[in-house]
Amino acid sequence: MAVFDLEQSLARAAERLERAARPRRSDAGQSRLPDPVQRRLNALLHGQERPRVRDLQRELRALCGRIGVRMPSRATIYNAIARCPPPRYLGRELPESVRCALYNVDLDREIDGSQVAFYAFNHGDLRAACWAAGMPWLALSHAARLPGWRPKSRGLLSAAMHRRHIS
Repeated sequence: MAVFDLEQSLARAAERLERAARPRRSDAGQSRLPDPVQRRLNALLHGQERPRVRDLQRELRALCGRIGVRMPSRATIYNAIARCPPPRYLGRELPESVRCALYNVDLDREIDGSQVAFYAFNHGDLRAACWAAGMPWLALSHAARLPGWRPKSRGLLSAAMHRRHIS
């Protein structure tokens, strides 16, 4: 008799995986917050500086009490931060140094703020990086999650985010 029966082990593993598999929700990956709460949260997140989650909870608690819905958890708020779209910029209205850094981008259209920050730090000169360091916090936070950063450029972004208490 064998100490290890591979066929039997694979059969048991397949059975466990079949039991554990649940159908995916149709609204998976989307916010299930009520519309007024989602709109207020987005408005609070679109400030220049990052709000404290404690302050967001206080604001949302008052709104949820008024409209009679359950208060979102901290995890829901953090997930909403990750999903909240950053500000958008019209390419022609950006400073010259930033426009020069935005290669292969249509300047006649709106450009996502995280993409502007990425190009300004990664491909721009010092003036472009300084301008990008003053962008709204949400654009910098989303830009930090983009792939393709050069190490020194990523360091500049990290320094700007650290100085402004953006994580």
